[in-house]
Amino acid sequence: MRRLIVLTFAILALPAAGTGQTSRERVMAELDAQAAQYSEVALQIWGWAEVGYQEERSSALLQSTLRDAGFEIEGGIAEMPTAFLATYGSGSPTIAILAEFDALPGLSQAAVTERKPLVEAGSGHACGHHLFGTASTAAAIAVKGWLESTGSTGTIRVYGTPAEEGGAGKVYMVREGLFDDVDVALHWHPGDRNDAGQVTSLAVRSVKFRFRGISTHAAGAPESGRSALDGVEALNHMVNLMREHVPQETRIHYVITRGGLAPNVVPDFAEVFYYVRNPDPQVLQGIFDRVVRAAEGAGLGTGTELEYELIHGAYSLLPNTALGHLLDVNLRRVGGLEYSADESAFALEIQETLGTDVRPLETAASVEPYEEKADRHSTDVGDVSWVVPTAGITTATWVPGTPAHSWQAVAAGGMSIGTKGMIVAAKTLALSAIDIFEDPSLVDLARKEFEGRRGPNFEYTSLVGERPPPLDYRH
Repeated sequence: MRRLIVLTFAILALPAAGTGQTSRERVMAELDAQAAQYSEVALQIWGWAEVGYQEERSSALLQSTLRDAGFEIEGGIAEMPTAFLATYGSGSPTIAILAEFDALPGLSQAAVTERKPLVEAGSGHACGHHLFGTASTAAAIAVKGWLESTGSTGTIRVYGTPAEEGGAGKVYMVREGLFDDVDVALHWHPGDRNDAGQVTSLAVRSVKFRFRGISTHAAGAPESGRSALDGVEALNHMVNLMREHVPQETRIHYVITRGGLAPNVVPDFAEVFYYVRNPDPQVLQGIFDRVVRAAEGAGLGTGTELEYELIHGAYSLLPNTALGHLLDVNLRRVGGLEYSADESAFALEIQETLGTDVRPLETAASVEPYEEKADRHSTDVGDVSWVVPTAGITTATWVPGTPAHSWQAVAAGGMSIGTKGMIVAAKTLALSAIDIFEDPSLVDLARKEFEGRRGPNFEYTSLVGERPPPLDYRH
């Protein structure tokens, strides 16, 4: 594990006008000059690999980095100890940059080209959120420097959002009204390519079904027992039959988190953890209700008692073309990343583990054509996008062809391929925020599109209801 590195991020003095550099070129040069320090921050968080709502050190490091750069910090917001707001400036427009920093369980991996966990069954940054939070922090600090040097007005704000992976931290921020005064929200995500095309996503609800039965000797007195595991398996069977009778874009998946401890003991407790997804939140609700009724039937049929807990829920992403094109212009200005000889060798070895569905290494140096498309992932950014105009990008922090939530993503994110892609994202977000500060009419354009897509009678209602943040959902 890496030792804690205390870093001081001074805002570099931007050269005076007349040096031959534009203000945007100076912002990009500033980020290049700070790249090594930001890489240390990201790799520190990568080494900690803290899962949702347990990101105490990761959140603290990002907060201290922003505080040292002159941001006002408010921690522990929306009943989440690792959530924070970092604010600089005053007046309009107010631009939010989202920052994630949670890892995934069971995906610990060294920064090498073969499967090698750092901690057996430990967690790892298989979705690159260590890079996400750090790049967003870097972008905001660069924008602060620009605001100071130009004397411009406006507010830049970093939202430190925990537990994106199944904990829905942003949902509780939205529910708390913390985005009500925001004009535009920008975000990004690690990936295997550079792309500013806006996507839709799947709305999601997750739930833990817990069955309680009667424990007996499985051979000596089975008639006296009632198997909680039977309840789980009956539910799973019914849901698998139901797959034929739901809209084809629906996704349902589960893991049995508790199934008993010994075959010769009828288990008196079992638990299964479900995700249910669909592009339309209203359609999702109907499918989710059917799954709950199947669970109730499983309990009745097996003579077990059922209880269930809604863990998280998130809306689908609402795209914004106006902001998407702005991000696309700046991503093309920044460009992709060129691999060194060592990075190319690393990438080729990683690709050998990926099978046949790989992309040329040159993909990392290019920017994909702008296109709006549907995606099958889910994210709590969706809720943000329904209350404020929101757009994001993807940059090539992973070897081309690498899927998210894989050990290969962890490996690339722990070395220079990941941190190079992170700086591409930071530059793009910073330049886009500056464009909005310089031309507030972009806010009006994004808002008009946002209201048209959302509809005139929309009222936000959280898919998690009134439940508090599930701070123990990873236990």
